[in-house]
Amino acid sequence: MTENATQLTVTRTIDAPAKEIFDLLSLPERHREFDGSNTVRSDEKSDRIQAVGDVFVMNMHAEHMGGDYQMYNHVTAFDRDKMIGWQPAQEKNKDNPAGWEWLYELRPLSADSTEVTLTYDWSKVEDEKLASIFPAFDADVLDESLNQLAAAVSGS
Repeated sequence: MTENATQLTVTRTIDAPAKEIFDLLSLPERHREFDGSNTVRSDEKSDRIQAVGDVFVMNMHAEHMGGDYQMYNHVTAFDRDKMIGWQPAQEKNKDNPAGWEWLYELRPLSADSTEVTLTYDWSKVEDEKLASIFPAFDADVLDESLNQLAAAVSGS
């Protein structure tokens, strides 16, 4: 795990080809399966992520957010079988991400093994009130996300 003032990064080896992992990450309807925070409930009928600029909507739930809510995720990184990332925007600002990003980087180690790095970065959050809540998740949540990703891809 790597940690600095504005990001957390965790890495884990998953026994699956990068293509299979990427296929799962690029399909919003499966994101609940690897959500270590347990806040993702379902996608809002989103298509497979195809490129930077795509937006997919997730139905979420967290008591500290007042219960049910939606996040509009703007794809900021897309390199097939290598990298995928997005910046969430809250419903009231659905066209303007607030500055935090989830980024998955995949590095094949062999035909059936991939090093997956998950970075949670809030360095672009400009709203001081919002910035005060970061990090909203700790490294354990990121580790759990990668553990669940490994389980989800092995069950595909």
